[in-house]
Amino acid sequence: MTIGGGPRGPAVLVIEPMGNAGRFLVEAAERLGLRLYAATHKDIHDGYPVWLRSALAGVCATDLADTPRALRDMEGFCRRHAVSGIAACFELFTPLAALLAQRVGLPGNDPVLAGAARNKILMGEAFAAAGIPAPRWTVVHDAAEAHRVTRSGELGWPLVVKPAEQGGSWGVSVVDTPDRLTHAVGAAQQYTHAHPHGLELDTRALVQEYVPGEEYSCDTVVADGVAYPLPVVRKDTTGGRYRIETGHTCPSGLAPPLARAVQHVAARAALAVGVRNGIAHTEVKIPRGAGTPYVIETGARLPGDNLCEIVEAATGVSEAVACLQAVLGRVPDTVASRAAAATIRFLLPRRGGVLREVSIPELPGTHSELHLRPGDTVPEPADSSCRVGHVVARAETVDQAGRLAGRVAARSRVEVS
Repeated sequence: MTIGGGPRGPAVLVIEPMGNAGRFLVEAAERLGLRLYAATHKDIHDGYPVWLRSALAGVCATDLADTPRALRDMEGFCRRHAVSGIAACFELFTPLAALLAQRVGLPGNDPVLAGAARNKILMGEAFAAAGIPAPRWTVVHDAAEAHRVTRSGELGWPLVVKPAEQGGSWGVSVVDTPDRLTHAVGAAQQYTHAHPHGLELDTRALVQEYVPGEEYSCDTVVADGVAYPLPVVRKDTTGGRYRIETGHTCPSGLAPPLARAVQHVAARAALAVGVRNGIAHTEVKIPRGAGTPYVIETGARLPGDNLCEIVEAATGVSEAVACLQAVLGRVPDTVASRAAAATIRFLLPRRGGVLREVSIPELPGTHSELHLRPGDTVPEPADSSCRVGHVVARAETVDQAGRLAGRVAARSRVEVS
């Protein structure tokens, strides 16, 4: 089924543009003069915000959880509409995008390795095969197996327990004592299907060595197998059992040699999971006093958390533009045109409940956005879904941007009943 139509011009099919990265792809397509099509379920398309529906040249309505059907529907759509590039907004659709690109003869990622960008077990195996520094890990099928693993003492304490397949910080916890392990494994295994498409997930869990140190992310654009590194971004998180991202800052503040080491290992990680034409978002940790970044994971997609906005505000580089150029087989624009700073801070509730009141003041050099409204249910602060809103600050230096964002966050009000 096909919905919509649009002007002539180069076209890109985005497999599910709903989500944080969708708005940046829409803006990038307008800059590049591209037609942007979506592949999604008709019911999900009906719930798109007006700005997204109006930006699309058309929609391939299919069932993305049914791979054979989705490939047939999308192949026919691509041929009818002369689609020139394929992009996926979610890492769970990375294998599907790679298979489709191969099927219609367009630039794409390696379909043999693409599953490693979705499944963290395959990812760990790919990292090991490529010699990429990463935490030690093992896979478990239930809590009893996890307890047997920890009794060996091989991974030590604390440990990270995470789902084999899931996005963001959902189901991820840091465990420092055996009595919390059963609950952590249950939390990691609670996700059997990914919503809203109902995509079946691998319900195994990973028990992973905890790497202490500061957290960073680094995105890599790859075109025809050539990696183009993007700036390193510092990540801030909560402590304790659940590590929820509370903010991101660009530039990272790392010394240039260490920043280059992060870019290099992020590029290796992207290539290891089969990224050949597209973008990868890689997360790393650097132990204090060490010069070796450890790759925690990578996803073959644009980053979430408004990182596209932060990187462009600081450097002038549009990650979404570079991504679309790569999936079209073009050389991406990744050279910085400015040297400024930007930071994003997320507002988190102290507990779950019903949001009674929320306000974020505006200061010069900042802008904010609410994720939830009064009357909405606020989840318990266990993952990123609990965020109430965010503030973005831009300035000439990292310190100035941080102070601006901190002032707004300190004056913000979040009341949960």
